[in-house]
Amino acid sequence: MLKTTNRIEPKRENIEQQKKFNLQTAQIFSHRCYVTLLTGCYGCQWKFRQWKKTKTGSCCCSPREQLFYPCLLISFILSVILLFVWIETSNEYFNFDWVVYLGTGQWVFWSIFLLSLAGILTAYSSLLLLLGFLLLWEGIELYLHWCHKILILVVILLCILFMFIICKFWNERWLVAGLSLQIFAPYVHLCSVTLMIVLSWPLAFYVAHLEREVRMRRQMMMTRSKKKRLKRCNIFKRLRGLQVAVGLPFFLILLCLYLMPLGIYSPCIQKEEDLGPKPVFFGHRGAPMLGPENTMMSFEKAVEQGAYGLETDIYLSYDHVPFLMHDYDLRRTTNIMEVLPDAAFKHPSFFSWKFLSTLNAGKWFLHPQCKPFFHMKPLSEEDKKRARNQSIPKLADLLQLAKKEKKFVIFDLNGPPPKHPLRHTFVRQVVKVILDSKIEQHLIFWLPTHDRAYVKYMAPGFQHVGRSLSIENLTKENISRINVDYKKLFSHKLRDYKAANIKINLYIVNEPWLFSLAWCSSINSVTTDNIALLSQINHPHFFMTPRFYMFMWIFTDIVSAVVIFVIFYIHWRRGITKAKLFRSSTIISDTTSQSEHQGTSHLSMKAPARVVESPWTLAALKPALNKSTDKYPDASHFCVASKKPAPFKNTVAPLKPSKHDIQPPAPTKVFEFTQAPSWEATNDATLQATLPALKVDKPTVPSVKAPHPETRDPQETSTDGSSQESYVTVYSTTSDISSNGMSSKKN
Repeated sequence: MLKTTNRIEPKRENIEQQKKFNLQTAQIFSHRCYVTLLTGCYGCQWKFRQWKKTKTGSCCCSPREQLFYPCLLISFILSVILLFVWIETSNEYFNFDWVVYLGTGQWVFWSIFLLSLAGILTAYSSLLLLLGFLLLWEGIELYLHWCHKILILVVILLCILFMFIICKFWNERWLVAGLSLQIFAPYVHLCSVTLMIVLSWPLAFYVAHLEREVRMRRQMMMTRSKKKRLKRCNIFKRLRGLQVAVGLPFFLILLCLYLMPLGIYSPCIQKEEDLGPKPVFFGHRGAPMLGPENTMMSFEKAVEQGAYGLETDIYLSYDHVPFLMHDYDLRRTTNIMEVLPDAAFKHPSFFSWKFLSTLNAGKWFLHPQCKPFFHMKPLSEEDKKRARNQSIPKLADLLQLAKKEKKFVIFDLNGPPPKHPLRHTFVRQVVKVILDSKIEQHLIFWLPTHDRAYVKYMAPGFQHVGRSLSIENLTKENISRINVDYKKLFSHKLRDYKAANIKINLYIVNEPWLFSLAWCSSINSVTTDNIALLSQINHPHFFMTPRFYMFMWIFTDIVSAVVIFVIFYIHWRRGITKAKLFRSSTIISDTTSQSEHQGTSHLSMKAPARVVESPWTLAALKPALNKSTDKYPDASHFCVASKKPAPFKNTVAPLKPSKHDIQPPAPTKVFEFTQAPSWEATNDATLQATLPALKVDKPTVPSVKAPHPETRDPQETSTDGSSQESYVTVYSTTSDISSNGMSSKKN
């Protein structure tokens, strides 16, 4: 049974060791790949090498790299701001593309291109920032490749250039970003608190790591000299400074986020009963996402979608016919480049109606490169066929449709250019056409400010619409409705207009969040291109009651505070526990080293030690001594496990153990160090008293009496081949004591 156990247990141990080795190899290999990926993407160093890790409290990079990491952080902040502003101004994409078209003559979705560019810049700077953080987490010194450094500077320059252009030519876009915060601020608050919870985990780990480092270094200082202690004091200050520099801003930002709702104003946070009716729609040039703008197909589509009124732009032809057109030329919305390319840049008012009526105003809408909106839905085959046959309509055609469907009409009247026959009388001509159409006068919202007195005299039933004027001027001119750009509305004037019972129409509102903001602000009507989408909204988005938001605010703050506290507590306790373990291990190692030093010095004062082999090893059956004993004869030795099996041919006959040699198994495989007997103890009783003090761990063969090597049979020089362990016991005795012990055993 003993032999079978000895053969099986080593095999199991080898299998377990092989499994552990494979797991460690897999872990090392995966970690190497991970570190190589980080260093390759960040510093273009794709060859793995043993990186020198930075010490806690020391700088993470060279002075040159310290200049570029703040640049990386600046590029990230600027790119995020640019991306946020451009996303929130998606309501103005068409106007931006149209302005670029006027300068270049090519219709391209430059707004989408800039949106993609801002997203790429943000993703690039975010990725580099994340890689830098992960390298710092691994303790690897930062080294940013020169290509990345150049690109970071390019990102900063591009962001600054675009922001300068926005501030110079589209300063009102910053107002749009401010409006978006009015509706998104409550959700930004909740998302920011959630982000702080996520960031608290690595932050708490790092702060706890610094605290553990302080405690461990303080424990190590106990054994340092006074000069080294003074040097360590600077490290303590640096570590404490890092804790404050990392933890204090985090908690200040968290405190500001907790108090953020006190300064939030959002029209969408109100009681349900205070919510006004849904704003009505004016189809901007009809329904330009469903049909070619300013065509009868577009206006009919707007009527089908339930438009409250129709909005358009009016020019007068050279022969006094008012027609519908928005652009300053006919290139974008007609086929004049095919019919008369030489006159393509000519002002529309210089063409006769006979020529204008022959132009096609719908084929351009079917070309993918000319579609006005990027997210337009594809048309059906019937609508495509209908769009191909569209032409430029007259004002009389629109009035006929509005009269039939009982829809309101609002329009911008563009004055003719110089040398036009109706340069000064164009308003009267338009009023004459409207009155001739026999449409009900209250269906006309008169927006032009030119010659308003004549209009009031000739058509007293028109509803006059003003611009963003003072309340005094509006009251003086008897105007009860205003048409304002949404970017200029949400200010202190809004309350004054409501108090004066003045109705408000906003233009141009295409995004659902902006329409929801107008709804919550009790706006009466909006002019939109996206009537198909906005007409489906039955309740404002992002709406919540004050009680619900108060509950969300308090609940989020309490839960986040508890979670962050628990995270910091867990990491702090782990750090203190590791510091205590380090302290206890340091004390134990110091005590062990002192005892070993004392034992070695005590043995060196005694007689030279003699090596006595255990009676169960092959070396005990031969006169040869251990090599280490020959090399260091005065040193004390412990039990050494020899794992190389000796090739034996014959088996040893069972030896009968002696009474004093049988020892119970011990829990360890290492013989405990036993102090040698004194020089005067030379009798057999002293030797027999010393031998039982030896402790053996799991002996595979019981202790027996070993014969003298010189009297043994040469055939009995081999043992069982399955035995893979041999034990060497060192006795620090004199030669006389050893000889007496051996002679007593022979007897």
